Amino acid sequence: MNFLTTAFLVVGLSLWSVAAQATLIINGGFEANVVAKNNWKYFSATQVAGWEGSNIEIWHGLNGIKAAEGNQHAELNADGSNKGAWEIYQNFATEMGKTYDFSFMYRARTNNKEAFLFSIGDIKTTVNNHSLGQWLKFTGSFTANSLLSTIRFTSLNNGTVGNFLDDVQVSAAPVQPQSVTVDEASTLSVLALGLVLLALRRRRSV
Repeated sequence: MNFLTTAFLVVGLSLWSVAAQATLIINGGFEANVVAKNNWKYFSATQVAGWEGSNIEIWHGLNGIKAAEGNQHAELNADGSNKGAWEIYQNFATEMGKTYDFSFMYRARTNNKEAFLFSIGDIKTTVNNHSLGQWLKFTGSFTANSLLSTIRFTSLNNGTVGNFLDDVQVSAAPVQPQSVTVDEASTLSVLALGLVLLALRRRRSV
């Protein structure tokens, strides 16, 4: 394999790695619905790109709270009429048996009793790690068992206050490039051949 071929291979692997990292979640930062600065507004899920479920409340710097990513974030416990627990979810295409990484940012709004149920693939857990003054990042991975997977957030609190969410991402886990073992004897043979050719070239130039 010559240097040029090797270079193309390295660049190709790098580009593939970047593509594999691209998020599969649409509007994970809740930026699609523009809200005026220092304000909030609630939307039905059908009005918010990518998401389904209950109403979604979107904030833009209200009360001095900055989004974890971009300008806006969502409040899971949204305003407006609702039957049952507040819940938003998103379906995305996956390959069976393939591993995916996920992450999201969470921040409590008013107290340490805020909590929600999080699920993705075969993972289901309660999130009640509270921080009123800063965003916390939650990460993990799962192996898809179907061609369509779902990420879901379901509030465990009544009322319309609590559970800020932002920067929701899911991406295919990067595949580690396989190492290539070079036979030491072959390497020495190539080196010896190079020395012989160099010696012949010097003789001709004399």
